[in-house]
Amino acid sequence: MTRITVIGGGIGGCTAAHALLQKGFDVHVYEAQPELKEIGAGVALGPNAMKALRSLGLEQAVRDVGYQGEYQYLLSWKTARVISKTPRADAEKRFGAAGCTIHRADLLDVLSARLPSERLHLGARGAEADTHGDVAWARLRDGTEIEADAIIGADGIHSAVRASLFGADAPRFTGKICYRSVIPVNDVPGPPIQDGTWLGPHGAIVIYRVRRGELINVVAHHDDDTYKHESWITECDRQEPIQRYGKWHESLKRLFSASQVWYKWALYDRDPIPQWTRGRVTVLGDAAHPMLPYLGQGACQAMEDGCVLAMALEAMPDDVPGALQLYERSRRPRASQVVLAARARGVDNHLVSPLAALKRDALIWLRQRISSDRGGRGLTWIPAYDAGSRSVLAM
Repeated sequence: MTRITVIGGGIGGCTAAHALLQKGFDVHVYEAQPELKEIGAGVALGPNAMKALRSLGLEQAVRDVGYQGEYQYLLSWKTARVISKTPRADAEKRFGAAGCTIHRADLLDVLSARLPSERLHLGARGAEADTHGDVAWARLRDGTEIEADAIIGADGIHSAVRASLFGADAPRFTGKICYRSVIPVNDVPGPPIQDGTWLGPHGAIVIYRVRRGELINVVAHHDDDTYKHESWITECDRQEPIQRYGKWHESLKRLFSASQVWYKWALYDRDPIPQWTRGRVTVLGDAAHPMLPYLGQGACQAMEDGCVLAMALEAMPDDVPGALQLYERSRRPRASQVVLAARARGVDNHLVSPLAALKRDALIWLRQRISSDRGGRGLTWIPAYDAGSRSVLAM
């Protein structure tokens, strides 16, 4: 039986483990943290992610702890004018699945709880990986060495596996920052806050519910070239985002004031890397294609990676290096395209000129009415993808 070692037990690593186990591989996951948990934040799962989960038999379990609103909204920062309103049912009809939003901790609970406990090894941080002859090799931070038929680096944006294969990355500061908070719905005074993406000068605010609608996840983006700390677990003064968005719509002020804890981090951009695989070692998720958050595709693309990786290995069971190259050929062009599209969306969301913003909004309105793009912002190729279909393999 082909032995697969996955370094990293986050969303991408656990999804890959499910897909590989489903196809009969001998899989073990090594996670750096002493327990599998995610920090308090939400994640948006598009139709493409839900189809990946469906192929693993996990879609309903995720929906049971997530949230699905009736519409997706784009709104104007000052007046709450609706720029676009897209029915979720439309996604079901056009793409084969509707998206949902979920707390990261709840998603990881679903993924990890359904893996056999003997397949998960906690407190095991990867340090390096390589190919030695016909064997893939990894060394953990504590000196433990592991041999397998393939090593999969799913160890995040600062991947030790990727660095050991191709060297350290070269991130560029974007001049943009994010604030985030998760707020209980019952803590917000006054009428309900409208979920959606609020577009304004120098920034955007993304609001959606998680945990069956009990919590409101807020991610607020803003242009700021003075703060350059990338870690997203750093708290900031709760008055800072309240003041920064003080001129935005009144409902947002009520929402922001209801939060007791805000986190702040700087956004760094990375160009798509030209290679994911060397020998019997490859990478997936943020280790392969870290991306800006403007399309909400980071977790979705990691899930796609895991499903396609398993299909590639199943398609070429007697040639593991060839299967990993097939996985890369199948996934790297698409993931790289999503990375660049997220970069462009960040620019489009932060327009400062009122005339440029009006032109953007008019184009969204026009697309909705004269094309099949119901959201009005292009990129329908992203949700249309089905990672559970063998047609995505670049055979």
